[in-house]
Amino acid sequence: MTATAEVTLERREVVPLRRTAAGLWSDAWYRLRRDRVTMAALAVIVLLILVSLAAPIFEELVFRYKFDQQDLLHAYNPPTLDPIYYIFGADEIGRSQAVRLLYGGRVSLGVGFAAASLQLTIGVGLGLAAGYLRGRIDELVIFVITVLNSIPQIFLLLIVASLFAPGPLPLIGIISVLGWTQITNFVRGQTLSLREREFITAAKTIGATTPRVLFRHLLPNVMPLIIVLAAIDVGTIMLLEAALSFLGLGIQPPIPSWGNMLTNATQYFFRGGHLVVTPGFLIFMTVLCLYLVGDGLRDALDPRLKTH
Repeated sequence: MTATAEVTLERREVVPLRRTAAGLWSDAWYRLRRDRVTMAALAVIVLLILVSLAAPIFEELVFRYKFDQQDLLHAYNPPTLDPIYYIFGADEIGRSQAVRLLYGGRVSLGVGFAAASLQLTIGVGLGLAAGYLRGRIDELVIFVITVLNSIPQIFLLLIVASLFAPGPLPLIGIISVLGWTQITNFVRGQTLSLREREFITAAKTIGATTPRVLFRHLLPNVMPLIIVLAAIDVGTIMLLEAALSFLGLGIQPPIPSWGNMLTNATQYFFRGGHLVVTPGFLIFMTVLCLYLVGDGLRDALDPRLKTH
């Protein structure tokens, strides 16, 4: 007789796999959404963008007052709910501060994000080419960066800005053309360290073309931290716009921007001190939130912080 062993199988709860196998972006999002400070800052940025984009809707349906409409009888009107379009007061010619802040947000945020995007495009392209191709291209890029960095940026901006008519598009172009050096240096350094790695050698061995190596293999490895730099650059550009407006070389009235609204308000500080508060606070809050988002993205995307 053969003894038969009796085996009892117990039902066990399935334990989920750890997130170590998650991809970079999903793992970064997993970290980011648990960072309450960064998510709150990101929510503020998104809210400001949406409200600024909806400026015509608020103008027509809520305030019913044009951003350039004047009423000299209510110049320097203090903040009030009656009428609603003076909720943040009126400027020196009776224009609604609230409506102008909405349109000013479109300009200030638009300049910041557009200039940062162009800086990113120029910086990434030149950095990849200089770091991977080396030779004369690398030497030329380094020479141009050295020349631009040898001149204080604010002086260079003042010189170039004085040659063009003030406006959003010229300002975007000037800041973009003169502000790509930091991103280029970063991308070049990362590319130099990656170009000798095994996966790049393998790609070249199987016949991958230079554009494919640059954009299919190198770019994805440097893009995460570039996004961090871009987020911080938007805030820096907004501060530059405000500084140039203060010096009379930025965006000029009647086009509203937070920078020129703040500059204009300082001239009438003792008659309408309330006009300084709102544009100054919006610039401060936006730049602070952008820096917090950039810092949070850096922590989320840094491979050294990945749990093993």
